[in-house]
Amino acid sequence: MEDASVLSHSENYVRTVRMTGPEWIPASVFISGGAWQLLRQDLDEVCSRHPFIFPGFKKPSRDWKTWEVSPAPGATRRDAWGALWEFDLGGLDGIVLEHPLDDWAKFASFSAPDPMKYTDQGERDLLEQCENIRRAKERGDLPRAGLDHGYFLMRLWYLRGFENLMLDIATDEPKLHELVEMVARRNVAIVREYVKAGAGVVTFPEDIGTQTASILSPKDFRKWVKPSYKRMMSPVKEAGGIVTTHSDGYIMELVDDLLDCGCDVLNPQDLCNGVDEIARAIKGRCCIDLDIDRQKIVPFGTRKEIHDLIEEEVRKLGSPRGGLMFVCGVYPPTPAENVDAVCEALEKFRTYWWD
Repeated sequence: MEDASVLSHSENYVRTVRMTGPEWIPASVFISGGAWQLLRQDLDEVCSRHPFIFPGFKKPSRDWKTWEVSPAPGATRRDAWGALWEFDLGGLDGIVLEHPLDDWAKFASFSAPDPMKYTDQGERDLLEQCENIRRAKERGDLPRAGLDHGYFLMRLWYLRGFENLMLDIATDEPKLHELVEMVARRNVAIVREYVKAGAGVVTFPEDIGTQTASILSPKDFRKWVKPSYKRMMSPVKEAGGIVTTHSDGYIMELVDDLLDCGCDVLNPQDLCNGVDEIARAIKGRCCIDLDIDRQKIVPFGTRKEIHDLIEEEVRKLGSPRGGLMFVCGVYPPTPAENVDAVCEALEKFRTYWWD
């Protein structure tokens, strides 16, 4: 397939977000470690057939004789905040077994990890990371950066435990206000370093929805989360950058608040929120980075069902102005042929509004 586009990927991305007329619908496919462990060379074959989705891909992607998935099944790890994680399934996220602030008596001696030396999960050199951002900008790229997944609300329950946190919110626990300030202040410091280095896109990813509703009521979200979100995103907005926000789960009742915080790109799950509902609540107000269904259609559907879903989403959520992108997460037990079907459909409909 010949690519006759004139715009660079960065220019097309910005036009999509700003809704000023891109040339194609950006799309990406994220393959989890668990899917690589399951499908291995079969995924190598799929990726090699779709250079638009996996530019520069070369097979084999790794030495399959020696490669081991990380984290390994059954592994445990203590993160930079002191939470102990367990990973039951190889290559997938885990759960927190030990919450470092399960008792408020521990808070007096507790401190946040140094943002210059640690991500939420482990060690890093933030100054070196920012230098890479500067180099990318000098090359003419659109530098991107982001906070760790679970950077705020999820971090609060990693620290306190979910039930404890819900009780704190219900009782207006004074110490929770202090913890909120601690987590937000650390994140603001990181975001300011990214912006100072020249990051044009900063991502704020965590999960604030369940299958059928937001985790917090809109009232509690506005009290406990929204002010910190706005504070963390404001340095990006003040610098003229792009704010992208990801959340799994149902978030339609929080869309207005997220937009008020400054989000330029929202990354909702499609069938969980409803394609028609997403069109009603978001289309034309900000860019939709649509998360293609990973519960039913992608893992268990036919090639036709996958194509039909993506075509419906392009028709209902897209426009010649832009405002629509796609991302698909691949997780077990998705078969390789379904990954191929997703890539094929994304390539087929990428220029739908301009053909």
